[in-house]
Amino acid sequence: QVRLVESGGGLVQAGGSLRLSCVASGRTFSSYAMGWFRQAPGKEREFVAAISGSGGSTYYAGSVRGRFTISRDNAKNTVYLQMNSLKPEDTAVYYCNAGTYYSGGYSPGKDYWGQGTQVTVSS
Repeated sequence: QVRLVESGGGLVQAGGSLRLSCVASGRTFSSYAMGWFRQAPGKEREFVAAISGSGGSTYYAGSVRGRFTISRDNAKNTVYLQMNSLKPEDTAVYYCNAGTYYSGGYSPGKDYWGQGTQVTVSS
């Protein structure tokens, strides 16, 4: 029921920062929890971060905790991923997703994925 469009990826040196954005269509954006995932070549897609519909709760993968921050602006139908202290192992295609937030994590909506944006971190 929503379309998602990611942007903000690019090439950055290790230690640098990027901010990814995901703009969603639909009038019920605030009813969806949102998540960020990433996929590197030859690897499965992995969870990065999630945020509840209201923005009151967040959840992070241990590999990015303390470096990445997820946020959302429901008035703009947009979710963000601020990525600081980037490492080469963060290189991947990053996807946003609309799903469901639980106390133990995030359940992605299988039909609600963006097209992805490439993040490349050089050493």
